[in-house]
Amino acid sequence: MAAAAPSKAQVLSLFRAFLRTGRKFSDYNIREYTVRRAADAFRENRALADAPAAAAAFADGKQQLEVAKRQVLVYSLYAPKAKSVVEMKIQ
Repeated sequence: MAAAAPSKAQVLSLFRAFLRTGRKFSDYNIREYTVRRAADAFRENRALADAPAAAAAFADGKQQLEVAKRQVLVYSLYAPKAKSVVEMKIQ
């Protein structure tokens, strides 16, 4: 039985979930890396026309989203008290 390719709405929902999860990281570098890596991965898999390959990439994306959600929790437990120099506002 061949796996059905995910719909465009499902893919966009997964992408938005990645962006929301990425924004939850307290550390600037991890936050920016997560958002950038998600965009790169979705851009890389945009041209998948093969339904089983698209379904496999979608399933892998869902697993990576769960990993990212767990990492947000772990990073929040050990978050630094001070902001990064990049995040500080110049006054």
